[in-house]
Amino acid sequence: MDEPLAALDVLRKQEILPHLESLHARLDIPVIYVSHSPDMLTRVDLPLARGNDAEALIEARVAKHDDTYALTYLDFPGGRFTVARKDLAVGTVVRLRVIARDVSLTLARQTDTSILNIFPAIVDEIVPTGDSQVTVKLQVGGIPQLSRITRKSAALLELQPGKSVYAQTKTVALLA
Repeated sequence: MDEPLAALDVLRKQEILPHLESLHARLDIPVIYVSHSPDMLTRVDLPLARGNDAEALIEARVAKHDDTYALTYLDFPGGRFTVARKDLAVGTVVRLRVIARDVSLTLARQTDTSILNIFPAIVDEIVPTGDSQVTVKLQVGGIPQLSRITRKSAALLELQPGKSVYAQTKTVALLA
């Protein structure tokens, strides 16, 4: 299926997708679903979000450059990412790849840290990922992101849906 839901609004997609997902089981045939929707990557009910390379794709806009430190600042609805300097015009729209294992969580905004990308977030969902880890789906300014942490860390932070946290993103890949 190549982009079977592309022309539908979010509510209709959510209504129809479970039916599409059950096709392979009911008909006993393999199904390949092609989508360019970055939201598919952060759906914790799908295997992509629970794999070792789980990631979120985030659209951002080049806000400015810092020539002193060779950095580029990228704005998105959840705040401003800082990345290594990229030769892109201010205003250019880019996509960022944020890998779940590079996102740590904290209950208070850290100040004495080398991590520059720290965003307020709300825990959306928590799903087990193997014996020792969980995948936490976050909403950062309305944009879904993932964090892969240990079950112990989730327990110590007393994570639950609706809880406010800070997402600390160590590495961001720019996908121009």
